Amino acid sequence: MIRPKDVLQEAYGSLNHNRRRSAITVLGMAWGIATVVLLLAYGTGFSTAIISIFKAYASMQAMGISGGRTSMQAGGNKAGTSIRLTNDDIERVVTNVPQVIRITPESFLNAPVSYEGRSYTWDVHGGNPNLQEIQNLQIDAGRFYSAEDMQLRARVCVIGSESKEKLFSGRFPLGEKLRLNGIPYEVIGVLKPRPQEGGNTINRVVYIPFTTLSDFRDTHYIDMIWLDFLGYDYGNVETSVRRT
Repeated sequence: MIRPKDVLQEAYGSLNHNRRRSAITVLGMAWGIATVVLLLAYGTGFSTAIISIFKAYASMQAMGISGGRTSMQAGGNKAGTSIRLTNDDIERVVTNVPQVIRITPESFLNAPVSYEGRSYTWDVHGGNPNLQEIQNLQIDAGRFYSAEDMQLRARVCVIGSESKEKLFSGRFPLGEKLRLNGIPYEVIGVLKPRPQEGGNTINRVVYIPFTTLSDFRDTHYIDMIWLDFLGYDYGNVETSVRRT
């Protein structure tokens, strides 16, 4: 019967006999452990940075829904049938997905934006006031458009930080009227800068009430539905949305 003492003595003898190889092995193990610790530390910092970027673009329980094409035959429609969202879809989501906190349509267009001789072609986004909270649009000056602005179809806008610099060059923009596709819109708010990479133009976007977007396009069909929801079960919410 082999005793534990004999095993330890044999192991010690082997280590002592092959000191160089043993030292290299121990060094390799130590380096491996150190590398894992460094990677874990790096990973924590990296994940924190990623979460910060996501927080800058939307609340942590946000979901975007867009149209597309069916992947399989259903309801008498063949696979590949085009799906276009309408405001009726918003009502169905609200009715069938109880976790929803806030919801908004969002539609886009590319339009000339001008002020006193300066003109650019930028993205214009239309939504309801919930868009501010869902997409974490932080106000630097002024305010976001309100439910009353929606009801009145007010020609008001909220501009990004880069839009402010390019159009107003340091001037105070609140109360000024820029032109969207030739139509005057009063600037009521300026957003704080958001993280961007490469050719991202997020800080140039101009936001207007969804009801006012009909100045430029048909608003029966919408490009996106945005919502935020209770809890952290994204998969369950996604499944509920797909069933609506």
